[in-house]
Amino acid sequence: MTIGRNEPVYAIGVVARMIGVHQQTLRNYERWGLVAPRRSTGRVRLYSQLDVERIEQITRWKNELGLNLAGVEVMTKLLQRVAELEKRVTDLTVEMIRMRDQGHALREPDRSRWEI
Repeated sequence: MTIGRNEPVYAIGVVARMIGVHQQTLRNYERWGLVAPRRSTGRVRLYSQLDVERIEQITRWKNELGLNLAGVEVMTKLLQRVAELEKRVTDLTVEMIRMRDQGHALREPDRSRWEI
């Protein structure tokens, strides 16, 4: 049986040892909304592999870039926004190709309405 990357399997103590941070640091990350471990029926925090990777990224940003938690929060939101925009561009590209293949004429967009 293979465990998925989003399966909550690691307890807080295990994650803290894996990454080399204190358990309170992980609780702070949760309070800031940077990571959201699931809870077992006994209310034990359980982290997935994706959570661990996210925490490792946060640790790198703090250590290598000198970001504080507010900076990490901003960076996280910016990366989420970039991912959303990339998906939107992909969706629009697929739609344009579909329209072209159906014989629709594509015109140049009105760039004056674009937001920055």
